[in-house]
Amino acid sequence: MNRVLITSRSFGKVYKNSIEMLEEGGCEIIKSPYPRALKEKELLELIGDIDAVIVGVDELTARVIEIADRLKVISKHGVGVDNIDVEAASKKGILVTTTPGTNANAVADFTFGLILSLSRSICKAEHSLKCGEWRRIIGHETGGKILGVVGTGRIGRAVINRARGFNMRVLAYDITPDKKLASQLKVEYVSLETLLASSDFVTLHIPLTEKTRNMLGEKEISLMKPSAYLINTARGEILDEDALYSALREKKIAGAAVDVYEEEPLPADSRLLKLDNLITTPHIAAYTYEALQEMGIMTAKNVLRVLKGEHPISAVNFPQFHR
Repeated sequence: MNRVLITSRSFGKVYKNSIEMLEEGGCEIIKSPYPRALKEKELLELIGDIDAVIVGVDELTARVIEIADRLKVISKHGVGVDNIDVEAASKKGILVTTTPGTNANAVADFTFGLILSLSRSICKAEHSLKCGEWRRIIGHETGGKILGVVGTGRIGRAVINRARGFNMRVLAYDITPDKKLASQLKVEYVSLETLLASSDFVTLHIPLTEKTRNMLGEKEISLMKPSAYLINTARGEILDEDALYSALREKKIAGAAVDVYEEEPLPADSRLLKLDNLITTPHIAAYTYEALQEMGIMTAKNVLRVLKGEHPISAVNFPQFHR
């Protein structure tokens, strides 16, 4: 019987059918004993006799992969693989799978919710009212404003589609510009510097890699207009938190909204929580019932297919198997 370790806290959290799929497929389920993402040391203790692992943001390092002699597949319950040493997995003949497209609408909806909350000061007004104040805060409309989208993958494209409904002009930056997308949605690809300097709202939708780590720092944020807003629902390490904090504290930009952080969970005493021009949420952009169901099913299918010797629905690597 194949043994499947589940370390993702959201896998099977709402819908149990994904776990049932694995059990019906003849898998023995081993659940993480920890109520949080696992560190390298903890995974080293659990991974030895495991055939498949379903992960969230747990640390699948080269050391963990090296001792996983039975492991055939690392199935990410999500899209980003910045927490997985894909190169080490490939060298050992282990497939790394993801669930592309399953949470694009959820993240795009959430992103636009943050854009609207910033432009109309919704969170600030709600907090003010609960504090006994009747402040009729004046906001901005999104129509006619410029939205800068950094990264035009599935989520970036979904955000662009929503921006069109709000009559926004869209500028985009991507390492590999999509000419077809530019034509279909009337998106103008520009340099990152031009996007930052021109946009009223800048939203990040790129994967975390060594090239994108701290991609937006003090220099980049300084290019933004004082009236502009910055939104990050991608990965915390893409945005230099020190630079963001300074820019918001000194009112160099109008405000920001972040759902992801350099350290998660965000410490309760984080200085970010003291800023009144920053909206903070606990990494929930992809958390909808619909997205979790789709993600769970695809994650389980990827595991079952690999364990049967079949190609998964989606893999980020295709190593040679020597087993």
